[in-house]
Amino acid sequence: MARTAIVQDYEHPQPGQTSTFSIDEKVQREILNNGIAKPQGYTVSWHANPEVERQHFGQSHPMKPWRLTLTKQLVMAYGMHEAMDLYLSRSATHEEMQEFHGDDYLEFLQRVTPETMAAPSLSEQVPHYNIGDDCPIFDGLYSYCSLYAGASIDAARKLINNQSSIAINWSGGLHHAKKSEASGFCYINDIVLAILQLLRYHPRVLYIDIDVHHGDGVEQAFWSTDRVMTLSFHKYDKDGFFPGTGPLSSTGPLNPLNPGAHHALNVPLNDGIEDDDYIRLFRDIVGPCVEHYRPTAIVLQCGADSLGCDRLGCFNLNIRAHGACVSFVKTFNLPLLVLGGGGYTPRNVARLWAYETSICIDATLNESLPAHTPFLNHFAPDKTLFPPLSEHGKFENKNDRPYLEKLVRGIGEQLRYLEGAPSVEMQVIPPDLEGIREDVEREIREEREDGDEKYRRDRERGAGVRGELVY
Repeated sequence: MARTAIVQDYEHPQPGQTSTFSIDEKVQREILNNGIAKPQGYTVSWHANPEVERQHFGQSHPMKPWRLTLTKQLVMAYGMHEAMDLYLSRSATHEEMQEFHGDDYLEFLQRVTPETMAAPSLSEQVPHYNIGDDCPIFDGLYSYCSLYAGASIDAARKLINNQSSIAINWSGGLHHAKKSEASGFCYINDIVLAILQLLRYHPRVLYIDIDVHHGDGVEQAFWSTDRVMTLSFHKYDKDGFFPGTGPLSSTGPLNPLNPGAHHALNVPLNDGIEDDDYIRLFRDIVGPCVEHYRPTAIVLQCGADSLGCDRLGCFNLNIRAHGACVSFVKTFNLPLLVLGGGGYTPRNVARLWAYETSICIDATLNESLPAHTPFLNHFAPDKTLFPPLSEHGKFENKNDRPYLEKLVRGIGEQLRYLEGAPSVEMQVIPPDLEGIREDVEREIREEREDGDEKYRRDRERGAGVRGELVY
C-alpha cells in the first residue's frame, strides 16, 4: 500500500513532548523528592475497585464515595502507588457475606432498587431493615456493598498468607452495619467479615476504631467472644449523638463467665478534643491493651470524621494527630489491616488517607500538594496536605485533664481482668458468627503447631487479583 501524508512512521515521544509523558515525569520527580520506595522488610498492599467510587447516595446525603477518587488521585500524584502491591478487588460472594449477615437481609439488598422498593413484596421490608434517609436505596447498592466488602476480605487474606504486612482498603471500615440491619450509612459490615477471615489463622485480633462515631456494629458482633477485643475512641452522648452507645461502663457481657466479658472497651469523649490530648490518650490506652491482650493481628478503622471541620464531626483534630495514631499502631509490627470509615468533608478525607498511606509505606511527603494532582482546585485555597483544621470551626474542648485521666484508669481496670488470659486457650467464636467449621479450626491449630507454611498459604490463598491503581 502506498504511503500517504496521513500514514506516518510511529516515533516514540521524547520526554516533555506529550502531556502523558509530562505527567509521568512529574510523578517521577515526586517519587524522588519524597523518597518513595518499596518499604524495607515488609510489604504494603492497596485494595480498591473504581466501581465503588462511582456510586451516589444522593445529592444531599453526607456520604460521598467520590472521596475515594480524590484519595486515589493524591496517592498517585505523589507516586505512592509505586511503593505498594496493587490489587483490583472483586465482589464478595453471597456466601462470604452470609458468614455474618442474614440470608433474608442479603436477598433484600440484592433485589431492592429505587424502582422496586415500593412493590408490595419489598415495601414492608424497607423499615424492617432500617432503610431510610440515612441508608437510602440507590442504583448499584448491592454491587457497592459487595465490592467494598470483597476488598476487606481479600486484604485480610493477604495478611493471612504473609503476602502483605499492612493491607489498606479505604473503601471499607463501615462499622455500623448489623447482622440483619443497615445503620449509619453502612449496609454490610466489611470489618466483621475481614476479622472472621483473620480468625481462621490468628487466635486474637485487636480492633481499634478512631472514627468520631462509636464502632457499635463491630462491638455487637464480637460481644461474646474473647478472640476479638474491640476498642473504640468516639464522641459519646447517649441522647444527642449517633449511635448513642459506647460509654466507659460498657465493657462486654455482664456475666463474668461469658468469654466476651471485659473485651469490649470504650473511650467516650466530649466535644472539641485537641491534638496533644488525643495522641497522649491513644498511646496511654492502646499500649496497655496490646501488652495485656497480646493480639496477633490488628484491624484499625481510620474514620476521618474525627478531624476538625468535618461536616458531621465535633473534634478539633488535625491530620498529623490522626496520622500519629496510625504511626503508633504500626510500631507493634503486627499484621495490620487499615480501613476507612466516616469522613464527610471529601477534600480533608483525601488528605488524611493519602497521608496515612504515606505512613504505612514510610514516606515523608512534601506539604504542598503536587501541582499535577487532578481536581487540585478542590483543595483550594491552600492546596496543602496539612491545612489548619483545628483553627476553623473550632469546638470548645470539653475534655479536661482529670476526665482524660479517668478514662485511662477505667480502661486499665478492665485490663486487669485479662491477666493471664492469653496463656490459656481462647474460646471459639459463637456459632452464629463463626463461619468456621470445627474441623477447619482443628486443622489450623495443628498447622500452627507444625509450622507448615506451605499448607497455610494454600489453605488461605486470597482471591484478589493483581490490578493497577490507574483505572
